[in-house]
Amino acid sequence: MGNRTIRRTSVTLPSLDEPSLYLSHVTSLEGGRGRVTEFHYDAMDLRALDLADTHLINGRVRGLRTQRAELDRVRVDSVEFTGCDLASLHWTESKITRAVFRDCKLMGAALEDVTLDDVLFENCKLDYSTLTRIRVMGPVIFSQCSARETTFAAADLGAAAFDDCDLRLTEFSGGKLRGLDLRGNDLSQLRGLASLRQVIIDHGQLPQLAEALAAELDVTYGEDLDG
Repeated sequence: MGNRTIRRTSVTLPSLDEPSLYLSHVTSLEGGRGRVTEFHYDAMDLRALDLADTHLINGRVRGLRTQRAELDRVRVDSVEFTGCDLASLHWTESKITRAVFRDCKLMGAALEDVTLDDVLFENCKLDYSTLTRIRVMGPVIFSQCSARETTFAAADLGAAAFDDCDLRLTEFSGGKLRGLDLRGNDLSQLRGLASLRQVIIDHGQLPQLAEALAAELDVTYGEDLDG
């Protein structure tokens, strides 16, 4: 069982290459009695993906592309999502454990009341998304992701770390952010700075936060008036 570590945050990755584990090819993520286990789901173009009361266990999802995705009460355990494009994703009241999202497009996604535990987002596009009441119960890493104009609303992100991410106009609105690790990112265009109490940054990022605060307060510089 491998790990991905960024500074003090370490995510446990799915163990899908164990000799005793055989992944069967499936043509649908809707299994009998709502369970799909030890599976491989590959390269599908769907107009819509609708899953409810479903449990995905030990599997790989590769190259899945949808025009609309609606996931409700979907539990994910030990699953890798690679190269997926889940347009207009709406994911609610679910739990994601020991999962990887790699090279995925989740642009404009809406996640509500989703719990994350040991989850890695790597090289993913989350631009223009809204993550509401996201609860990070275990370590979560966002690495080399784009989250432009993404909003984290009333989220509990204390066990999360961002690294080398595009956080232009990313907004944090309320929630519990104590311990959130924002080192290794440009913070100069963040929004919602009042919510960032007790997050972790480097001393070198203080000027970036000052720049973000000046923009958020829409201050006027006296030198400009004098000119």
